Amino acid sequence: MRIPVLPRPRSLAGQLFAMQAVLLALVVAGYALFSYVRDQGQAEEAARRQTTAVARSIADAPSVLTAIHTSDPSAELQPYALRVQQDTGVDFVTIMTPGGIRWTHPDPDQIGRSFLGNISRAQRGESFTETYTGTLGPSVRAVTPVEEHGRVVGLVSAGIKVEAISERVREQVIALFSVAAGILALGAIATYVINARLRRHTHGMNAAELSRMHDYHQAALHAVREGLLMLDAQHRVALINDGGRELLGVGRQEDVMGRSVADLGLPAPLTGALLASEPRVDEVHLTESRVLVVNTSPVSGGQRRGTVVTLRDVTELQSLMGELDSERGFSQALRSQAHEAANRLHTVVSLIELGRAEEAVEFATAELELAQALTDQVVSAVSEPVLAALLLGKAAQANERGVELVVSSDSGLDDGLLPRSLPPRDLVTILGNLVDNAVDAARGGMPARVTVMACAEDGELVLRVADTGPGVHPAHADRVFQHGFSTKPTGPGGRGLGLALVRQAVRRHEGTLTVADAEGGGAVFEARLPLTHGTENHMTRKAVSGAESGLPGGVA
Repeated sequence: MRIPVLPRPRSLAGQLFAMQAVLLALVVAGYALFSYVRDQGQAEEAARRQTTAVARSIADAPSVLTAIHTSDPSAELQPYALRVQQDTGVDFVTIMTPGGIRWTHPDPDQIGRSFLGNISRAQRGESFTETYTGTLGPSVRAVTPVEEHGRVVGLVSAGIKVEAISERVREQVIALFSVAAGILALGAIATYVINARLRRHTHGMNAAELSRMHDYHQAALHAVREGLLMLDAQHRVALINDGGRELLGVGRQEDVMGRSVADLGLPAPLTGALLASEPRVDEVHLTESRVLVVNTSPVSGGQRRGTVVTLRDVTELQSLMGELDSERGFSQALRSQAHEAANRLHTVVSLIELGRAEEAVEFATAELELAQALTDQVVSAVSEPVLAALLLGKAAQANERGVELVVSSDSGLDDGLLPRSLPPRDLVTILGNLVDNAVDAARGGMPARVTVMACAEDGELVLRVADTGPGVHPAHADRVFQHGFSTKPTGPGGRGLGLALVRQAVRRHEGTLTVADAEGGGAVFEARLPLTHGTENHMTRKAVSGAESGLPGGVA
């Protein structure tokens, strides 16, 4: 058995069109009926006025009074009545005796017979009108007396047939309905055009479908964790979900809706990306506390209607990538050390095979002391394990790139004394990127050296990295921390993100980040992070013997 398919509900545009068409038809029909009733009454009133005027004019005519006193009034009054009837457009003119005997009539056979109708009021000297059915059929007639010296000597009646009045009204109604039909047709066309536009905007959906789509839209909008931002053609916020407000750090939805993107207080590069007319794909932008991946796509339907923006938070991913880079560098350093250790082991074995055991022991002891000295120097200066491991890995990386990494004698940071407000991840981000930037700057220089200092000073954690590179031009002192800015050639992955991430992390902890010229050339980057109360007593400054301790370049 085939299940009958229920017809799909009419679209919202179709429902509105049907409702508007019916409403317009009712309005036009009601107006036409009202006009017909009004015109009918007006036509009858006009007929009464016309017949009264004709009857009074005849009654007041001296020739009529003279003819009444003749021996044969009909001989003179009949031609006169027919002429007046023709000239005035009435259907009959009857002049009669005070008793109602006709002297004139459109039908000569009716002359001499009694007038059909009421004449009593006219016999008393009063003019009146009535609708009465006489020999010519129903008519609207007026009856008025012919008076002489206050005495009624005759009566005059003029009338218009009801059929003639109805014909006049019929002509007016036909014209009225023609106009009404034209108005209805024009209204239907206009309604169709308007609803066709509405149909395009609603995509042919009915009210239930639109309501259901709105509910799904709202549910999806709040369920999506990624940020969603919709801008109109004037770059004003038309829609923003909870994730978008959180990622952009803006206020309540009611305070944001309708505002221009330029008024939201976002970083200039991010604002520029949102205002751009061309689409943006997977662009990385930094806010005060987040790293965002931004995608924009224009909304067009014959014309530009706005922009859809999606935002993804990759702050944690970026931090993890930084830590992964550090661990990768450290593992590369370990592989390099393993390679060098193998070379040294072969050297020791070869010396033993050559019978030079004393020289083999001396060579092995010297290498062991050198490697241990490296670890001792870093750990004694920076006991915090994460930073110590970072510096060891960076030292190996720098050595492979021909740069000497030096831990300053002013460094002093004990293990376990950093507050919880300074997570190791952020310290790795700050110090790791500063060291990488310094190594890049010092490469190829003579000497190629990077000096690192980490200590507690006046209730602050101070991380200072100096290099022997070309330095930073004063005009670039502030721009160097902006995302995308770099004085070095752009690589496959882009440049200008490391220092921007450093500034973001420093600002997140309400610290300061500065750059200045180093003594003897190069640049000095200094990050100061406030420490919570009570930790200063646990922070110590340790001196390392010698003005500066250089990490041996042969250890990787």
